[in-house]
Amino acid sequence: MKSELRSLLQIFCISAGVFFQITAGAQDSASVTYSGKAFLTRLQPRDSVLVADQLEYGFELDGVKEGTDFMFPDYSEGFCPGVEIVSPWTLDTVKVEKGRKKTPKVMDIRGSVTIASFDEGKYDLPPIFLVRISPEGVVDTLAFAPEILEVKTMPVDTPTFELHDIKGQIQYPVEFREVLPYMAGAIALLLIVILAVFLTRKYFRNRSEAAARREPAHITALRKLDKFRGDSYWAPEKQKAFYSGVTDALREYIVSRYGVSAMEMTTKEIFDELKGRDIRPDLYEEARELFERADYVKFAKYVATQQENAAAVPSAVKFVTMTYQEELDAESGDVSQDRPESASQPKED
Repeated sequence: MKSELRSLLQIFCISAGVFFQITAGAQDSASVTYSGKAFLTRLQPRDSVLVADQLEYGFELDGVKEGTDFMFPDYSEGFCPGVEIVSPWTLDTVKVEKGRKKTPKVMDIRGSVTIASFDEGKYDLPPIFLVRISPEGVVDTLAFAPEILEVKTMPVDTPTFELHDIKGQIQYPVEFREVLPYMAGAIALLLIVILAVFLTRKYFRNRSEAAARREPAHITALRKLDKFRGDSYWAPEKQKAFYSGVTDALREYIVSRYGVSAMEMTTKEIFDELKGRDIRPDLYEEARELFERADYVKFAKYVATQQENAAAVPSAVKFVTMTYQEELDAESGDVSQDRPESASQPKED
């Protein structure tokens, strides 16, 4: 283990010594043998290099074995007068070829720094020197011939140059495809509002219907009949709505109270079904006359008199209250009959 560390330290020292010797003096020597030519590529697609344009300056090396190490020149102390380093060294793998069995891969690599100049002029870039350490530990130095950087500025025609005020924004005509998303959003919002209103009304309607189903039938009938009190519906053109509302309230009560499908029946069919029920004859006849009068008004264009209109709601209310009271009396009678005699009479000593 100590021998391996010692050998690695020797390789590092040899490489560093060779590297610094070459970078210090070989740039001024005309006898340097270059391994290739450095490249200079513009990052901006222009025909010429302008002030502040960024460029890649680096080298390309083919056939590099996997596991090869490199030592790059340090430009922290300066690169070239008038040219600055924007980004440090980056090493990219351009191509990889698999070797034969138990042999390392072979790669084509590309290393570069990003440079820029902020002054117009022509600059001789320095050559690129780097140290390569092969996987077997062989150390050699590679040199790449430099490039020339020429930086230009935008020429200004001073005789014809005039200062102009800042222009306002260009107003382009509005196209339909630009308005279409807003129209679609407005339509979608309108549909959402309509759906919300519909669902809200449906929810409250279901609640009211459920509440109506929970309350007793006679309460529901009396509440609906109370809407038709007064003479606001007695005009000839309103009598059809008046008698329809009164008889519909009675029809719903008959459905709930007697189990007769009064909503789908005619007047004759309704009272034929009620004939055998426990209803007082006077109530039966009064309700039948009210239904027949309503049929004349609705279907025969009969105009009821003021006395008939005034008696319509009281007759309907009387039918509801009296039949409900008879139901209560019948239930109380059943309870008293079911009660034991010992409970109803005092015990004699």
